[in-house]
Amino acid sequence: MRCPFCGNLDSQVKDSRPAEDHAAIRRRRFCPACGGRFTTYERVELMLPTVVKRDGRRQAFDVAKIRAGVALACRKRAVPAERTDALITQVERHFSEVAEREVTSQAIGERVLQSLRTLDEVAYVRFASVYREFSDVRQFLEELEQLQTAG
Repeated sequence: MRCPFCGNLDSQVKDSRPAEDHAAIRRRRFCPACGGRFTTYERVELMLPTVVKRDGRRQAFDVAKIRAGVALACRKRAVPAERTDALITQVERHFSEVAEREVTSQAIGERVLQSLRTLDEVAYVRFASVYREFSDVRQFLEELEQLQTAG
């Protein structure tokens, strides 16, 4: 593994342990050339479907977009990073296991909403307001009423 500090190609693994709910291996590395320490993650490369957007465009499945949306919804909430990482891994794993080659962005959004609902209700409402494009307070109230009756 190339050292990100000096570019040396010979780094040494000092510690390995499971990460992200055993979906990855976290490795602490040491560069003998510059003494730098850094972390790498080893993951299985998943075959993810193509995402069909609302306007019909097709894009590669981008976990970074899910991560950004979940991070924004959970901002300033007492949600541990491990829980949001597990949620994102669960969503990614779900769509890697579907037999379809294409999946709609709506299906991804609904899956994230389901997961957020059990994780943090405020994050759920925040995500829903952006995902479902709430245009007025009435829509917020309807969502909150559904949340109260279901919970």
